[in-house]
Amino acid sequence: MKVLVYDETGRAVQLDEPASKTLMQAIRDAGLHIVAQCGGSASCGTCHVYVEDAWCVKLEPPSEIEAAMLDFVEARSENSRLSCQIELSEDIDGLTVTLAPGSSLRNSAES
Repeated sequence: MKVLVYDETGRAVQLDEPASKTLMQAIRDAGLHIVAQCGGSASCGTCHVYVEDAWCVKLEPPSEIEAAMLDFVEARSENSRLSCQIELSEDIDGLTVTLAPGSSLRNSAES
């Protein structure tokens, strides 16, 4: 399985065969600068990503808890998701996402 992540600089990083259960964990394991302050409990919104449009329909829809947390994230859009709530599986091989404003450690340090 592969996942393509665009980081805070617009650089594409391909994650090959991530061993992590969730997208947030895979992004962290790859050394990308994601805040993910709550560690994956969908209680902070700092692992916010934009899912490429073609992939939105292939993912499970956000739970009520995730949808509620997304109401508080910076720059929410139609394709916003919390990466901690996206479980990785072969069904989403090729998933493409972009780190959203406020989810990057680099951007948070600059604020």
